[in-house]
Amino acid sequence: MPDITRVLVIDDHPLFRRGVCQLLELDPAYSVIGEAASGQEGIAQAKRLDPNLILLDLNMKGINGLETLRTMRDLEIDARIIILTVSNAPEDLIAAIRAGSDGYILKDNDPDDMLKLIGNVIKGQNAISPELTSLLATALRQESVGDTRQQANLTERETAILKCLAVGQSNKLIARELDIMESTVKVHIRNLLKKLKFRSRVEAAVWAVANQIH
Repeated sequence: MPDITRVLVIDDHPLFRRGVCQLLELDPAYSVIGEAASGQEGIAQAKRLDPNLILLDLNMKGINGLETLRTMRDLEIDARIIILTVSNAPEDLIAAIRAGSDGYILKDNDPDDMLKLIGNVIKGQNAISPELTSLLATALRQESVGDTRQQANLTERETAILKCLAVGQSNKLIARELDIMESTVKVHIRNLLKKLKFRSRVEAAVWAVANQIH
């Protein structure tokens, strides 16, 4: 029996939050273990409930989604975090990815498409609404000219995994391709993110594409 993904939904709009919870509850792969109406409440619940996945609104009163995300990453909350938002502004997308988001999904996506993107994150793939992917790549490519990151600091194995991330492969596919354990893939990804000073695999993947490391 496959593992059930434990989900925490953080959004200050009750109607949307309930709708997302109901959508997830229709799929037996997910179990909604908590809801929060603010960033502060969400951080407390994330520490207490230990979810696998957090769906986080970007524009909230008080502590906004970006601040909430940064705090969670600083607290080393070990969950996949996806931003759910109405904002298609490139600066919001880039800020979220750099803060450690594992995905960025627009709220106006079709429910089936939203579930598919959420499922991609669970599989260890990238999850960005398709219409935003090119915006992110363009923005990071423009900034890569003065980028001081050194790919040379990576081991041969880490470089191979970075190339796999660049083409959107899941941890399972990477493990199969490189003939290593999936847990080993996770360790290598954590190490390469630290070396390259990235906070998420999504940012690393887009940076690798922008710098033609694939």
